[in-house]
Amino acid sequence: MVRFALVTWGMVLLLALALRFGQPWSGLALLYITVFTFFMDRIAALTGVDHVGEEFPAGDALSVSLGIAHFPLLYGGVWSLGLSSELALLDKILIFFALALFLGQVSNSNAHELIHRAPRAMRRLGVAVYSSILFGHHASAHLRVHHVHAASRHDPNSARLGEHYYAFAWRAWLGSLRAGYRAESELGARRTHPYVIYALGAALSVTLSAWLAGWGGVGALLALSVYAQAQLLLSDYVQHYGLTRQPRESGKLEPVGPQHSWNAPQGFSSALMLNAPRHSDHHARPARAYPGLEIDRDTMPILPHSLPVMAVLALVPPVWRKLMDRRAQKWATPRQG
Repeated sequence: MVRFALVTWGMVLLLALALRFGQPWSGLALLYITVFTFFMDRIAALTGVDHVGEEFPAGDALSVSLGIAHFPLLYGGVWSLGLSSELALLDKILIFFALALFLGQVSNSNAHELIHRAPRAMRRLGVAVYSSILFGHHASAHLRVHHVHAASRHDPNSARLGEHYYAFAWRAWLGSLRAGYRAESELGARRTHPYVIYALGAALSVTLSAWLAGWGGVGALLALSVYAQAQLLLSDYVQHYGLTRQPRESGKLEPVGPQHSWNAPQGFSSALMLNAPRHSDHHARPARAYPGLEIDRDTMPILPHSLPVMAVLALVPPVWRKLMDRRAQKWATPRQG
């Protein structure tokens, strides 16, 4: 677990120092999650090391610690961006982008891990993280809808071939909100509907932000949440783009297989995102903790670049389609056996 701990907590510590002291830590935090991550992935690629499934034990302690660290970082950022007069404008700009990238790439990946864990306390921590960035419904949509219908028209969070990110993001956000609600409602009567909990969590987050930094704090929370949610949707877009489950003779779709998710083997960004780029294995074994997820280059679609780089390219639809459409069509072709 050393690799995961060093990479993720390195970013946590840089953000904490940036919130307290500003420069040079604010600049270093942004460089760490962008330029440094990019070059560390390139160096790992040159060594030929994929870090395939060698990190054990499960790592629940690290996941819980990152979940707890999410809250002082988020609301420390809300205060710094919305009220603090000690930080210069440049510091606030650097902190905003560094923190928003952390929320979208690290906290999101960790909350995703938490909602898949069996202990109830861990699942609740994951829901709290999502609710704090006003995206609580994702906990229901991901478990009840995405894992059931991935790579099909029934999943709002699976991008279709030729669909650009901006159309997908709007469709996925609204579609997952509705589909998650329907799926939870169909489970039958419970003491409290999960969507009530998500709404209360979002209201608490907004209220706390207002208490900490007034309207400026609310604005900072909204801006950070939008940026973080956009990154989560970018991950969904990239990881299932153009991959479709084929119908069987019975009319039912084939089960979700390794060919229905895009994967990235780069070691540093994978550690930063708790192996979220090993997406095929996660769909095959959703209860398996992130350290044990594996990649098989022969049976799993592999992205041409790391997940963060592909997310940036997805923001430019002509570049994205030129790079990905032919690759997606290859994997979408029905296979024998």
